[in-house]
Amino acid sequence: MIGLEIEDIRAIFDALDSGVVVLDRDRRIVGWNDWFARASDIPMDQAVGKPLAELFPDRPLGRLLTSVAEALELGSSAFLTYLLNPDLLPLRTRAGLPLIHNVSVRPFGKRPYSHCLLQISDVTGSAHRDRVLRERQNARYDAVVESASDAILTLDADGVVQFANSSSLRETSFERSELIGRTLGHLFEEPQRWRELWVKVLSGGPSLRPVEFVARRKDGSRTFLDVSASRWLSDGRVFVTAILRDISERRAAEEALRELNTSLERRVEERTQERDRIWQVSRDMLGVAAADGTWISINPAWTTTLGWLPEEIRGKSSEWLEHPDDRRKMRDAVASLARPEQNAQFESSFRTRDGDYRVLSWTAVNVDGLLYCVARDITEQRRQQDALAKAQDALRQAQKMEAVGQLTGGLAHDFNNLLTGILGALELLQIRISQGRHRDVERYISTAQGAANRAAALTHRLLAFSRRQTLDPKATNVNRLVASMSELIKNTLGPAIEMTSIAAPDLWTTLVDPNQLENALLNLCINARDAMPDGGKLTIETGNRTLDRVEAFSFEMRPGDYVCLSVTDTGTGMSDEVVQRAFDPFYTTKPLGQGTGLGLSMIYGFTKQSGGQVRISSALGHGTTVHLFLPRHSAQEPAAENAKDLSSAPRAGAGETVLIVDDEPSVRMLVTEVLAELGYTAIEAADGASALQVLRSDTRIDLLVTDVGLPGGMNGRQLADFGRIARPTLKILFITGYAEKAAMGSAGLDATMAILTKPFAMEGLAGRIKELLLR
Repeated sequence: MIGLEIEDIRAIFDALDSGVVVLDRDRRIVGWNDWFARASDIPMDQAVGKPLAELFPDRPLGRLLTSVAEALELGSSAFLTYLLNPDLLPLRTRAGLPLIHNVSVRPFGKRPYSHCLLQISDVTGSAHRDRVLRERQNARYDAVVESASDAILTLDADGVVQFANSSSLRETSFERSELIGRTLGHLFEEPQRWRELWVKVLSGGPSLRPVEFVARRKDGSRTFLDVSASRWLSDGRVFVTAILRDISERRAAEEALRELNTSLERRVEERTQERDRIWQVSRDMLGVAAADGTWISINPAWTTTLGWLPEEIRGKSSEWLEHPDDRRKMRDAVASLARPEQNAQFESSFRTRDGDYRVLSWTAVNVDGLLYCVARDITEQRRQQDALAKAQDALRQAQKMEAVGQLTGGLAHDFNNLLTGILGALELLQIRISQGRHRDVERYISTAQGAANRAAALTHRLLAFSRRQTLDPKATNVNRLVASMSELIKNTLGPAIEMTSIAAPDLWTTLVDPNQLENALLNLCINARDAMPDGGKLTIETGNRTLDRVEAFSFEMRPGDYVCLSVTDTGTGMSDEVVQRAFDPFYTTKPLGQGTGLGLSMIYGFTKQSGGQVRISSALGHGTTVHLFLPRHSAQEPAAENAKDLSSAPRAGAGETVLIVDDEPSVRMLVTEVLAELGYTAIEAADGASALQVLRSDTRIDLLVTDVGLPGGMNGRQLADFGRIARPTLKILFITGYAEKAAMGSAGLDATMAILTKPFAMEGLAGRIKELLLR
């Protein structure tokens, strides 16, 4: 500190956050800083020249003064902590509380040292934290000791108990007050053994293993205690912690184990005899085999079941007994048992001495490299199962024939009526034309067309029931569809039934075949009418429904948004049994000949194919409600088109050529005539092979019109795929009344393909052809 004045040094000392005291060689105060003056409440000018003992006469300064003397005489330093030297100096904090402090003592200057420096550090905060930490540790230690299941006792050097935890009562039967202040020798039957253990513990050797003692409980009963003890020091005093554990139950268990071991040989012999008896009398085939399948031992049931003697089987594998069809199965089973503890279950057939085969159900396990096997003869059980299966097949066939009979009656009735209308109209048409009477021709044509359309509707019912009809889904507004059918439904219901429509505002659009939905709605209304023979009320209601995961699961649907179309009647209702069977094929409650039983089945098939679901709620005498759930669609319904006849159909472009492929000559003839009428060049083919020859030629082909189902092993989709190889840009129109997914292929339809469902109007065919050619 060259250049610093005395006043500068004094200012430095006063700025310190600890106390500084300077003593001369006579142990008198030379000075101290402001921190110490404030903490001791003694101004420095009153302390200068006085010894510490005079300033602090009531304090135990012996250790401090000794350290000062050693520092001045020997040049040593000392550090006095508050833990070993509490209340060394009467210092106070700014808040007036006792100031806990450490003191460091060191000489300064040159030898012989003339001055000694005391530095006092305030450790009040850290001391408080240490005290709280010790209290918490002690509390945790006390909690652990009190919660221990063993008796834990603290003894002084004389062997007198100073502390006992709560478990001492349970382990020794003595209260704490009965243990504290006494030695432990009174607990044991052999006090001398306890004294010997005590001497070893006090000697301070390594921790001893628990020693077993026989003790006496307060009631005089004997008990067994495991005793462990360890020595420790605190403030120079010797203490011993002893842990006592009641091992009476363990001793009893060990005694029982000794008795069990004594009788083990006898029991093993008994179990061996029992096992041998089971081995001998078991009706199941028991055997032990080596890992490669060679039989080591078999029981008498093998002879009973198969007729072979044990010596004919032992030492061999079972390959010579196995049915030829089962040999691979047996080899795989043995291979699967290669790993220890692996087990297998399988069936196989073994040959008997008489040449028959018995069906065996096997369970095998690998234990220590040996295969332990159990086989049960299930030949008779298999025969019974086969007989039951044949009976069930016969029952199903009988049910199927009954269903076909019901279907035939309904279809025959409907088609006979339709054919009568068609044939009668055509016959009258022929007569009138031959007579030159053309006035009624239009009426007969309309009659025949109407009957044919009804026949087409009936075939659509069958296809919808089987879920194989080709749908033409479009974005549909169900409110508009219901409104357009309102008049037809009212006429169908008759005057005795009141009809009400409830249309939901802002109803979502759904993607369905509108014609099929109209047919489904009309069928529901007809069913409702038949359920109200004395009149009633029918309500058609639409609504938006959002199904969460739980509700959708109960409806067997996917969660999401749906349009709901509901038809409610006040009719006779249905029993639970009828509701359960309502969608069954051919099931009807109407008399024979008055229905095919396909109405609700058709609705169910159409709705499921459209991605929706049908639900019925009904009770006898309380009417019925049928809900149709149809998935929401994002697109809007297109504007309605005006009906067109063939005369207004679009005409062909110059030289446009169409290849028509259908195995039905009448369909080819009609399509060819229509195309010729519209100016197209038409080429006919009856099957896929002949059509493919045309497609591979140089003939101009603008469009392929083909039935999906064709004879000769090549369907319409396959023909289209082969045709695209020779003509990649070929446009294709499929015409079909029955289109399976397999026939159409997994790729679906691309932008230059379309599909038209039979039967179709000729103007519709012309429009679809022109639409494809313009793409």
